[in-house]
Amino acid sequence: MNRGVTSRPWDIAVIGGGIVGLSAALNVIQLYPKTRVAVLEKETEVGLHQTGHNSGVIHSGVYYRPGSQKARFCVSGVQMLKSYCHEKGIEYDECGKVIVATDESELPRLEELRRRGRANGVDGLEMIGPERLAEIEPHVRGVKALRLPKTAVVDYRRVAHAYAEDIQESGGEILTGRRLRRVGRNGGGVELDTGGETIEAKHVINCAGLYADRVARMMGADLDVRIVPFRGEYYTLRPESRGLVKGMIYPTPDPRFPFLGVHYTRGINGEVEAGPNAVLAWSREGYRKTVVNARDAIGTFAYVGFWRMTLRTWRVGLAEMRRSLVKSVFVKDLRKLLPEIRSEDLAPGGAGVRAQAVSRQGALLDDFCIEESRGAIHVLNAPSPGATSSLSIGRHIAERAGKSFGLKG
Repeated sequence: MNRGVTSRPWDIAVIGGGIVGLSAALNVIQLYPKTRVAVLEKETEVGLHQTGHNSGVIHSGVYYRPGSQKARFCVSGVQMLKSYCHEKGIEYDECGKVIVATDESELPRLEELRRRGRANGVDGLEMIGPERLAEIEPHVRGVKALRLPKTAVVDYRRVAHAYAEDIQESGGEILTGRRLRRVGRNGGGVELDTGGETIEAKHVINCAGLYADRVARMMGADLDVRIVPFRGEYYTLRPESRGLVKGMIYPTPDPRFPFLGVHYTRGINGEVEAGPNAVLAWSREGYRKTVVNARDAIGTFAYVGFWRMTLRTWRVGLAEMRRSLVKSVFVKDLRKLLPEIRSEDLAPGGAGVRAQAVSRQGALLDDFCIEESRGAIHVLNAPSPGATSSLSIGRHIAERAGKSFGLKG
């Protein structure tokens, strides 16, 4: 990918080469083909962080509050993404999902998910009893389940690289190895200092993911949120145990939190992941327990919103930490869905870091958050289903950029 210095300012610089940033750039080029667009990515290739550590699920839209951006962008994004994969020859597998109520106390929450799914227009949604559940997932035990037959899995890094290729073929640029260090103003535009090179742009779309709040503050935005990183840790089922899972098996989630609970996902490569938990990460790129970044940790602990969140959720936080540290606790939770699972069935897996926006009041934002400041659009919260919704989010950002930046077709 190119490292050339531009001879004149870009119309738009997209900060961040994850799947949302790439989709935003691609949609701007498609809607406004005369617009000169560059994507700035600090790594040597695109899609290495949240995109590259994604479980690969193409979500259906059943979890999200009707009328929310997550609901609207996910449901429309599913079809857009599947159509794109078909066009590009990218494999995806509609292996289906069941969301399981393991006891009677969870049935009201499961019914609420059905209500949301119907309101959001989720395709193929079906409430099933234990007999039908046993036909679909013979090793699962539950009193009822929501069946989502159209839920699929895909390799999101492949999707991201396809977006990048389309950007370049359409005249845009992917500038890798550009870590943003400082933002300056130059007349009506901005100067983006990437260390040894200054890139000029008239406007910025900030899709920096784990660093989106820092980029926004560099540009003078007055924010009411900050990114707090949460690490999700997985086990994988050993090859001889993968037959216990046919597709995707999820618990009925707690509506107080934007996390879905430990679950089982059969990936596009045939491997089965079990997890994740959700523990505070000591680094915004803390994919291992031992990784500590002083600036990131101090920034989290100095934020009043973190402490307000902690006062509300400390019991859950302690339970997640215990599950992270003690494998037997992790296994116990996994056995609620799959009683046959044993500790020896699990091998160490990977981990991802979720960029979770937290307000000053201590609320974990449960919807996408896209804000504007002078000459810029900032994507401040786009966790799951961000990858599923990437094309619909990108179209929304592009349309917003057209209005705010006065782009011409």
